[in-house]
Amino acid sequence: MKKKKLLCGAMIGVLVAATLVAGGCKNGSSGEQESESTPAYIDLNPVEPAETSEKPVSNDEIVYEDDDNEVPDGLDISNCYRSELTNMWISKDLQNQRPIAVMVDNEITALDHYGLNQSDIVYELMNSTANGRITRLMCLVKDWEDIKQFGSIRSTRPTNVILSGEYNAILVHDGGPFYINEYIAKPYCNNLSGGFARFSNGKAMEFTEYVTADTYNNPTTGNSYAGLNERIKNAGYSTTYNDYYPGVHFQFNEVTTDLNAHGGDAEAEGWIYLPHPHNNSKLQYNKDTREYEYNVYGRPHIDPMDDNKVLSFDNVILQNCGYRTYDANGYLIYDVINSGTGYYFTKGKCIGINWKKDSETALTKYYDYETGDELKLNTGRTYISLIPNDVWDQVDWD
Repeated sequence: MKKKKLLCGAMIGVLVAATLVAGGCKNGSSGEQESESTPAYIDLNPVEPAETSEKPVSNDEIVYEDDDNEVPDGLDISNCYRSELTNMWISKDLQNQRPIAVMVDNEITALDHYGLNQSDIVYELMNSTANGRITRLMCLVKDWEDIKQFGSIRSTRPTNVILSGEYNAILVHDGGPFYINEYIAKPYCNNLSGGFARFSNGKAMEFTEYVTADTYNNPTTGNSYAGLNERIKNAGYSTTYNDYYPGVHFQFNEVTTDLNAHGGDAEAEGWIYLPHPHNNSKLQYNKDTREYEYNVYGRPHIDPMDDNKVLSFDNVILQNCGYRTYDANGYLIYDVINSGTGYYFTKGKCIGINWKKDSETALTKYYDYETGDELKLNTGRTYISLIPNDVWDQVDWD
């Protein structure tokens, strides 16, 4: 492996103390064994990346002649707008519709995942310090009203509640440890937990639950399950942005924009290696599509609902972030209300970035490390991973 690093300097700020729940109860709808005990607080000291005088390259605008921002076939430009999540042209009927944020089990038994190519933004976060630091995905979907099968779904964590709130998304999950209780009770959080469709796929119960938009009738068991449309209506949630919508999350380039190379050090046209050891998560650059393809457990991540196409991204953001554990089970909360460093990859290049989130309900903002300007993404799907700061130095690419 040829190592090509952009050293971003020391991490900014001090870790924010996590709020602990004094008591607890079991939210057991997922079948996942969640701890009921009072948390034994474990404080992990942050590991800061080494300081350096070398700075990453600036985000100079080198545009492609073959821009990929055209209106898709079948859409009328007069009834379209650019999605606030991807900048892609979509129906204007969706303009004020809230996205959903679906928690997806990322254990190998849960594969293949269904429907994930409908995602606009995918977060990958360490779910626990146990089990080889297994990760879980949180998928944001703007156009969810025609979902046939999405998941399988699993429990959520406090960090996901906070991050989904940045998009005013309805959080879809199945339970979680009692540490989530104070967070899902926040006024900005709307969530739907458990009770979604059970598909007869021959797997253990915890790997059979999927989100559907409409009612699903299992032909094997005869059981019927309400879909998103009915569940959201019954919960009394607004399907359009409400008073807790914090505004547009990202800025986008008007045309597809390259990142200026810095003596070759910023090239990223091979693999991006992520320190998620259990899942062996990696991203491979496809020079033909100019996208980063997600690999997990040593193979490409495909979507059977999309002709087995690989889940791919136009933008990749890696965020260096501290965390604190709640107990010996490894349950944790990331220090997302903080500031720090990271990397941004697009079109085979990489720059260093800074990130900042001022409060629980504020947006996470990303900035070009060198210029200080707010980061502008390219049109398309975005992958974001919060990388624990004690393994940040293991991030690599070629």
